[in-house]
Amino acid sequence: MSDRGISSSLRYLFADFIGEDDGAPPFLPEGLPKPVAAVASEAIHLLIDYQSAGYAQLYIDRLKRFVGKNGVDEAMLTDIARLMAARMSYEDPIRIAQLKLFALADLPGPQARTVDVRKFRLDELVEALPAAIAELPLYVLESAGWAHKNVSIRFSAASWFGIARLKLEAGLRRWRRYSVRYARERVWVERWLHMIDRSLTRQPGAANEIVRTATMIQGYGDVYRQGMADWNAIIDGLAKPTFDGVLALPDLAGAVAEARAAALPDRRQAALKRKIAEIRARALAAPNAA
Repeated sequence: MSDRGISSSLRYLFADFIGEDDGAPPFLPEGLPKPVAAVASEAIHLLIDYQSAGYAQLYIDRLKRFVGKNGVDEAMLTDIARLMAARMSYEDPIRIAQLKLFALADLPGPQARTVDVRKFRLDELVEALPAAIAELPLYVLESAGWAHKNVSIRFSAASWFGIARLKLEAGLRRWRRYSVRYARERVWVERWLHMIDRSLTRQPGAANEIVRTATMIQGYGDVYRQGMADWNAIIDGLAKPTFDGVLALPDLAGAVAEARAAALPDRRQAALKRKIAEIRARALAAPNAA
């Protein structure tokens, strides 16, 4: 049997466990510039693998909101398409297990049988479960002060037991949409898109910088939590008050970039909070401040 045949057979074998479905892939919106179409097409395949055709359709529906929108040029739309795909395929234990199984299908042999060891927070592992199941364990972890504790998880295709465990973990994909983490990510993506939209209306010159803030949130564990906290601090302290007319920041793009440069891997966010306070103080002290 050829390598392609082996790959197809293994993918079929794993279909029930990794949640593949037969839903039709969504169509690209009409009138997309070629660079955007290339990014969006790749994103559709990524998100079908990640979750489902319906999830890829959600991506396209979100992207459509900015197609042909005043102030959104080709470069900005490309960035939105690329960054949204990355955020919608966030890393969790389910995804890592999926990738290990895909590697086993595409690269049969020793190449796929390596062992990956990843460090997750305990609350992060529980948040991959459906919310109804996760609620009590999360409460217990928080009460005991263990929620932020890091644990090492092995993802291995080196044995039949390792493969069976990967199948079980990847099979949770079917319930990912009901998880605590999925709900949080959905809210975040919608808020990010909303802030882009508000920037296009209230301060178009800052829209590109607001788009790029998505790069602050990456990975998993403490890095992910830090990025999310820093993003919210900047949006709540600078962008939203500006859009609401409460804070006068004529150069919001520069202010956001300045704040991002001050963000450090510090759970207390001391440097970032000082910088945001400094930017707000300058704005309030300006002669033309409202």
